[in-house]
Amino acid sequence: MNRREILEKSHRIVIKLGTAVLMSDGSGIALSRFYSFIEAIGALKASGKEVLIVTSGAIGLGVQKLKLGGRPKLLPQKQACAAVGQGILMALYADAFEKLNITAAQILLTEADFNNRQRYLNLRSTITELLSLGAIPIINENDTVSTAEIETKKSPHLKVNFGDNDKLSALVAGKIEADLLIILTDVEGLYTDDPRTQPTAQLIPLVEAITPEIEALANPDVVVKSKLGRGGMATKLEAAKIATHSGCATIVASGKTANAIDRIFNGEDLGTMFLPHGTMTGKHRWIAFATTVKAQLVVNAGARKALQQGKASLLPAGVVNVSGEFERGDVVSIVDESKFEFARGIVNYASNEAEKLCGLNSAAIDEIVEERNYDALVTRNNLVLFEQPSAKANS
Repeated sequence: MNRREILEKSHRIVIKLGTAVLMSDGSGIALSRFYSFIEAIGALKASGKEVLIVTSGAIGLGVQKLKLGGRPKLLPQKQACAAVGQGILMALYADAFEKLNITAAQILLTEADFNNRQRYLNLRSTITELLSLGAIPIINENDTVSTAEIETKKSPHLKVNFGDNDKLSALVAGKIEADLLIILTDVEGLYTDDPRTQPTAQLIPLVEAITPEIEALANPDVVVKSKLGRGGMATKLEAAKIATHSGCATIVASGKTANAIDRIFNGEDLGTMFLPHGTMTGKHRWIAFATTVKAQLVVNAGARKALQQGKASLLPAGVVNVSGEFERGDVVSIVDESKFEFARGIVNYASNEAEKLCGLNSAAIDEIVEERNYDALVTRNNLVLFEQPSAKANS
């Protein structure tokens, strides 16, 4: 499908509003822009579409209310600002939608809501019920208690797939099987180079698949994070990767463009659209994107080939090293000997057991492990391979 067809057929839509587009420079919420978003979302709902909002802004509002000079660096200060700002933010949404006779519902999430599979499954039923009742869910990370930001500093192997609202919006979009994710930010979209310093940089209107070359365009040295917000273009690409692997088209566009939402749905080529390519099962989406990855299994070339081409399970014989600590049932990263991550999976043995089994035939499990689980360290049905698409961007 082309862009217009995707927009026309999109019924369930997630819209992420970033701090940079909600806040004006140093003076709180940019009210005229904020209300234009509300009116556009109200119009989408009136047309029969289901809309969810993932919003930033709580910390920014707290900074403004507490009269701080800028976004704090220490976590307790950020959490204090979030505690002050979240109530203000939700009141703004509730009051604005009330004028359109629409009920707003607050949902605050932490990384635990995604790491725990049962809580992750419950999220869909809660959101679905709210939509059936005609409410618009307003979703934000619960910055007051979330610790995802500091957890990544504890281990070089730890990968927290949560911690900014770009990725949160993509996780939500995938979980509820949304058709479209729109991330509104303070940049026009993905460029071929840094448009601030390179006058020849061109906006890329369509990305068929997120290749390593596309990811290189979002180098954090090229795209700088906003002063109040947390995520740069790199996090938006990560979000697009999560959403598109879940079968959800994604648009990254400037929320500072006048009437951005209306213009997108009226067919203007605002921003960059990332096309969906393939749909994972709910369980595989959880393994690939929703969980905190605690450690790595390093495998040899033969094991990688067997996993990628032979549809095999990961046997102990193919593992050359175990990095980090994990328990049975945790999700781990599977990397080759160059440390390139090509898969993730749920492990059947704890790290202390896996270390003893490295390089051995499965027949040795009974001799080494007190409580045998499976022949494989990761069985095929609990394994997710990351695609390496060859499609290029259309500039």
